[in-house]
Amino acid sequence: MKLSKQSRREAKQLFRSSVVNGLLDEDRARQVVKRVLESKPRGYLAILAHFERLLKLDIARRTARVESAVPLPADLQASVQTGLAKLYGPGLNLSFSQNPALIGGLRIKVGSDVYDGSVQARLAALQESF
Repeated sequence: MKLSKQSRREAKQLFRSSVVNGLLDEDRARQVVKRVLESKPRGYLAILAHFERLLKLDIARRTARVESAVPLPADLQASVQTGLAKLYGPGLNLSFSQNPALIGGLRIKVGSDVYDGSVQARLAALQESF
């Protein structure tokens, strides 16, 4: 389904109305969708599809995944969390997981940004250089 400029514009406007203090308000987003479904403006399906896409992108931007080879101590987790909060702002959802394949170091993924300081990545880069 091809989106018209008007549909994109309206979806962006709806998204902006769902954001409070720089963070997405889920209740407002639900109310917005409910109002659009009740009024059914022209091209409302395209508007809602683009609105959904904007919501998914914002959620991905606000989700951080931290992988390490071994469990991280609480102080290191807090340090990583404060560093990411400084970079990406408040409202970041962090999840810490273990991935023994990393061998050592950390891999942090926030939205489409990836910070890979793992031994596995360094070995792969060294292998590619040969």
